[in-house]
Amino acid sequence: MPEIAWTGIAASLVAGALTGLGGVVVMLGRAPDARRQNLLMGFAAGVMIAAAFFSLIIPGIARAEATGSSREMAAVIVIGAVLLGALAMAQLGRGIDRIARARLAKLPGWLADDAEHRRILLFILAVTLHNIPEGTAVGVSFMSGDASLGWATALGIGIQNIPEGMAVAAALSTLGWSRARCILAALMTGLIEPFGGAIGVAIVQTSTAALPWALGFSAGAMLFVVMADIIPGTSRRIEHGSATPALMAGLAIMMFLDVTLG
Repeated sequence: MPEIAWTGIAASLVAGALTGLGGVVVMLGRAPDARRQNLLMGFAAGVMIAAAFFSLIIPGIARAEATGSSREMAAVIVIGAVLLGALAMAQLGRGIDRIARARLAKLPGWLADDAEHRRILLFILAVTLHNIPEGTAVGVSFMSGDASLGWATALGIGIQNIPEGMAVAAALSTLGWSRARCILAALMTGLIEPFGGAIGVAIVQTSTAALPWALGFSAGAMLFVVMADIIPGTSRRIEHGSATPALMAGLAIMMFLDVTLG
C-alpha cells in the first residue's frame, strides 16, 4: 500500500478522534447550553457544506476531466455520484432506525419504555455510523494525489467532529454517565472513521477512474447529513437563537482554508 494511502487512513483517524476532544471540552468545562449547542451545530453545518464543495465536488469534476471526460460529462458523473451518496445515506438512516429500535426492544423494560433514553441512544448510533462516509471522504481525498486536498478535507471533517463529540457527551451526561465514560463514548463514535478511510483508499486503489465517483459520493453523503439532520435540528431549536450566523462563519472559514491550503 502506498504511503499516501496510509497517510489518508491516519488522517481519518485524527479527524475522527476529535470527537473525543469535544467530549473533553464538555465534561471538563461547563456543558454548553441550548443556544451554544445550536451555534456549534450551525458552525459544523457550514464547515461540512464548504468541505463538500471545495474539497470533494470541485476536485471530483477536475479529476473526471483529467481522465478525458468533457466538462459536461464530468459534471454529470459527479452529480450522479452526489445523488447516489445522498441516497445511500438516506437508506443508511432508515437502517439505523430499524437496528436501533430492534436493539432497544431488548433493553430492560424501564429503559425501553423511556422515550428520552431511546432518543439519545438512537442519536449516538446515527452519529457513529454516519462517520463512516466522512472517513471515506478523507481517504479518497488523499488518494487524489493532492495531499493539500486531503488535509483540507481532514481538517474540515475534524472541526465538525468536535461539536459532534460535545453533543454526544452532553447527551450521555443527562443519563447520569460519569465524565470518563462520556468522554470515552464521544471518542469511540469518531474512531470508526479510519474504517471509512480504508474503504475510500481501497476504492481508489481498485480503479483510478472511480475517484470522481468516490469524491462525489462522499460529498453527497456529507450534504445529506447537513440537510436532513443538522439544519433541521437547529431549526427546531430556533427559540434559542438562529444558527445561521454560525453556519455562515463555518462556511467562510472552511472556504478560506480549502482555497489557501489547496
